[in-house]
Amino acid sequence: MVFFRAIMNFLADKQYRDLLITSIIILIIGTLSYHYLEGWNYVDSLYFSVITLTTVGYGDFSPQTTGGKLFTIFYIFIGLGMILSFLQTLFDHFNEERKQYNKPK
Repeated sequence: MVFFRAIMNFLADKQYRDLLITSIIILIIGTLSYHYLEGWNYVDSLYFSVITLTTVGYGDFSPQTTGGKLFTIFYIFIGLGMILSFLQTLFDHFNEERKQYNKPK
């Protein structure tokens, strides 16, 4: 119950909503770029975008073209800050919701 209430409050706040939209746009840009630069299907391109931005880097996919490699360098620098900002904002929001829920009445 706390989780769903926190999600609804999160989406109701313009700052958080804008951050979520920006993160989605960055993932879409990465997905489309890898699809066209590397010739991967959309699911593989999205998968690679997510694992790249979250710095997981399983190693099962890697760019083979020069354009794909150069884009990846650019994508990491631009996207990593955005994803980290999103995760920090999300953590802060849920932490505040948890404090409000556990507050004595």
